[in-house]
Amino acid sequence: MAAESTGQPNCGCKGIRSCLMCERGRLERFAQFQQKKYHFIYHPASGLAVGDDSSSLSGWTFPFPGVFLLDNFMNEEEETELVNLMDSNEWKPSQSGRKKQDYGPKVNFKKHKLKVGSFSGLPCFSHLLINRMIQHPMLKSFFPVEQCNLDYRPERGSSIDPHFDDWWLWGERLVSVNLLSETTLSMSCDSENFIPLHRNEMVCNAPSYDPVTGNSESMFNFHGDNIPVHCTDNCSMKRTSDTGQRPVPYKDVEVAINLPRRSLIALYGDARYKWKHGIYREDIKSRRICCTFRELSEEFSHGGNQEALGKELVDIALRFQGVPV
Repeated sequence: MAAESTGQPNCGCKGIRSCLMCERGRLERFAQFQQKKYHFIYHPASGLAVGDDSSSLSGWTFPFPGVFLLDNFMNEEEETELVNLMDSNEWKPSQSGRKKQDYGPKVNFKKHKLKVGSFSGLPCFSHLLINRMIQHPMLKSFFPVEQCNLDYRPERGSSIDPHFDDWWLWGERLVSVNLLSETTLSMSCDSENFIPLHRNEMVCNAPSYDPVTGNSESMFNFHGDNIPVHCTDNCSMKRTSDTGQRPVPYKDVEVAINLPRRSLIALYGDARYKWKHGIYREDIKSRRICCTFRELSEEFSHGGNQEALGKELVDIALRFQGVPV
């Protein structure tokens, strides 16, 4: 099993990114990243972001579509075996105190250039994971061509800044499996537009959230900025006052998604393209491994301009004979 290096600390930080191994009193940028915003907690059962009790917006909610969260995606024995197989390969230094293992094609995202190169497919131990994923309707047609394993540790100050994953190559769904410890995925948005918040007292009779569409006949209909909220005939809204709605800027809002150990999360729709995702250093309490799988965009899929290259990548990926590149 490959062990954590005991030699001179090193990291893969570049530019403004940093970790505990390379910081020498340069905490200003980190403090800026960690600034607190209005804090909401995502509730998977309802698909709502609910104001945290400790925040200034406690008691307010808004729909948060585009998240599919599946608890207990694997058992503890499977997790142990999977981590042991990962640790038998080298972990390479990455940004912000992380280490990584990449299984994917060689890509220059700035120049929009892609080469198959030494890509040999996803690792053999991911065959079971993919087969299990596609049993769920949300992921029925999910065929990833890249897997990135990331190792987070508190002693390295591991984190990841809020970001969007690439849209040119990677498609609608981003799927991650969270291993070894729970953590919090923080969602933020830079938009100057406003979110219409609603009091918790506004309730629906029979909430039945659909994670595939992000909507429900009994949930609020929410399809954009500054749009009034409506309910269907099956929904009754109760207000305790005339101030049942409150607009706040997107840029002042942060939504925390709790990721249990051995859970799976898929981001799509608004959660993929409108909200950035990141993980704060303070939310890494012990070693955590994240396995992120990415599918191809429409340009590389059926009918796209680079369909042939996309088909070649999928064929290679799903042979499950890959080694880290």
